[in-house]
Amino acid sequence: MNRLVISARHLQTLGRHAMMSYPEECCGVLIGKSSEGITVVERVLSVGNEQSGDRRSRFLISPETVLAAHKEATALGLSVVGYYHSHPDGPARPSEADRESAWPGMSYLIVSVVKRAVAEARSWRLAADRQGFEEEIVDRGMSAASSFGPAMGVHKEAV
Repeated sequence: MNRLVISARHLQTLGRHAMMSYPEECCGVLIGKSSEGITVVERVLSVGNEQSGDRRSRFLISPETVLAAHKEATALGLSVVGYYHSHPDGPARPSEADRESAWPGMSYLIVSVVKRAVAEARSWRLAADRQGFEEEIVDRGMSAASSFGPAMGVHKEAV
């Protein structure tokens, strides 16, 4: 099973973004490193939801915004490793619309917000055959610097 390592501080940033955007979906980019099933988030880019229609159940990050995120990541010696968005008054599980726009090999962190309060956050990866998602372990218990070392404590946690 894949693991997403993200600090409590970054999770708080995502939660604040989701609560401020409620009842609309928020979205953003996860920047970091990924190797052998471990993805470490080192930077979070909160971006505006550029969806022109119903933002309560859809989000859009424009190609220009994605390109700018890739340029910023490259300048830092990192990569875009995933994306996050919120599900207002819904579960932190990917929808069919999420599956249709997702790419294999990326982390998709979903924050459930109920009545403007964070209920949980869970991360997912699209299967190689694009038929569904597999849940990732969300690990906020270790520092990014130690995540690629041999001593890795594993725990699964819904935030």
